[in-house]
Amino acid sequence: MKTTVSTLTKFACGILIAGSIAACNQNKTGDKPATAATTVGDSKEAIVYINSDTLLSKYEYTKDMNKRLEEKGKASQGDLQNKGQAFQREVAEYQKSQATLSADQRQATEQRLQRKQQELQGYQQNATAEFQNLQSTEATKQYDKIADFAKAYAKEKGYKLVLLYSKANPTVLYGDPSLDVTTDVVKRLNDAYAKEKK
Repeated sequence: MKTTVSTLTKFACGILIAGSIAACNQNKTGDKPATAATTVGDSKEAIVYINSDTLLSKYEYTKDMNKRLEEKGKASQGDLQNKGQAFQREVAEYQKSQATLSADQRQATEQRLQRKQQELQGYQQNATAEFQNLQSTEATKQYDKIADFAKAYAKEKGYKLVLLYSKANPTVLYGDPSLDVTTDVVKRLNDAYAKEKK
């Protein structure tokens, strides 16, 4: 399950980075060269960044989302395990009584077990696809929440560009700590999420 959550986190980071790059490309002007401020104080031209590793580890929505996904994954895994064990018991019972059955009975039982095995494989594939769809839906919701917030936050503060920093996908190699707005963003996102949960 850690792999699933880790994959989801990497996926979310990738989406956020792609969104940031798209936002950068939309803000280019044809005639004027881009100017970047080096301090947050000059908010008309400020460029800031959010550390996505910190954001995703401290944002309560992400924690709740990961918990929901983990619970769903465990429930699906438990269900599949129960069905698989029941099938194995049937196979074991057949193997014990195989010598006492007629050829027709053996053939009919083997065909029935083969159908059950195929059904179990189909069920497993459907459960996996359903879980992946759920992960994708949750990741999209998370991205939308963060992107919508970042847009409103940038507008409120007068920032022209909000970059995303992540060790897992380092498109930003260095950012002056004075440009890091992660703490404020996490606090505000968590405050907004707490109001939503009420």
